[in-house]
Amino acid sequence: MVQVTFQKNPVTLLGTEVKVGDQAPDFTVLKNDLSPFTLKDTEGKVRLISVIPSIDTGVCSTQTKRFNEEVTGLGDDVAVLTISVDLPFAQARWKATEGLDNAVALSDHRDLSFGTAYGTVMKEMRLLARSVFVIDQEGKVTYVEYVPEGTDHPDYDKAIEAVKELTK
Repeated sequence: MVQVTFQKNPVTLLGTEVKVGDQAPDFTVLKNDLSPFTLKDTEGKVRLISVIPSIDTGVCSTQTKRFNEEVTGLGDDVAVLTISVDLPFAQARWKATEGLDNAVALSDHRDLSFGTAYGTVMKEMRLLARSVFVIDQEGKVTYVEYVPEGTDHPDYDKAIEAVKELTK
């Protein structure tokens, strides 16, 4: 079982822990226009799923920008998905403010479908734990990082390298 803290306080993660080698669980989240989005919407692509507690914090903002800037340059066969429980409207506002209009920010606020499927729901706060998942073109999980302290950055280099390995 994954152990994480948030601001140094232990939190309880709800859902199923995902491990390297697992078939990526499907989920339904909301796009910024409130339409549904599922993992199948990016079928056949390498996917980097960047999970953040809230887009309006410094670490989450940096994480979203960095993955979008570094990974989207790897081609059209790579999708970067940022998932949080922020409302779709807040995500859209952030993207416009930051000039990342093409970034894919998805909201799990309605059902916690993603968070439950990937074991990232922090029960005490109803936020998602900072984590990163890389999924190959066939839907297999090839990289997982549940960041031990929710206010720390993920290992950007390892996650980006995991994506690059799948795009060679």
